[in-house]
Amino acid sequence: MEFLKLYLIAFVVFLVIDILWLSVFAKKFYEKHLGYLMTKTPKYLAAALFYLVFIAGLVYFVIMPAVDAGEVTKAILSGLLFGFVTYATYDLTNLATVKDWPITITIVDLIWGSVLTTTISVATFYISSIF
Repeated sequence: MEFLKLYLIAFVVFLVIDILWLSVFAKKFYEKHLGYLMTKTPKYLAAALFYLVFIAGLVYFVIMPAVDAGEVTKAILSGLLFGFVTYATYDLTNLATVKDWPITITIVDLIWGSVLTTTISVATFYISSIF
């Protein structure tokens, strides 16, 4: 039951923050650097699957251990590392295999993934203590 509670909290937090990032703050940035690769409309099933899988991993490997230990610093450090590693997997693979993949995208995504995942981990840690 604890996993489901943490999952639902993390899911809502992630969705709100990432939708704001993708639709408001970074939309023009991604269009400028990746417009030649972007579809006119997102593939929502693929996006939903990413969110479901990513958040499951985040809760299992980062948030639940931090909550169980009662240590927000564990959520911070593990969230930062999990975000960096997971976003690096995507971006460095693209940098290695996609023709003309911009290094700027890789750098921004690595920073964003690290910050986003840390923020979700810490927010979920604190919100879960309220409910």
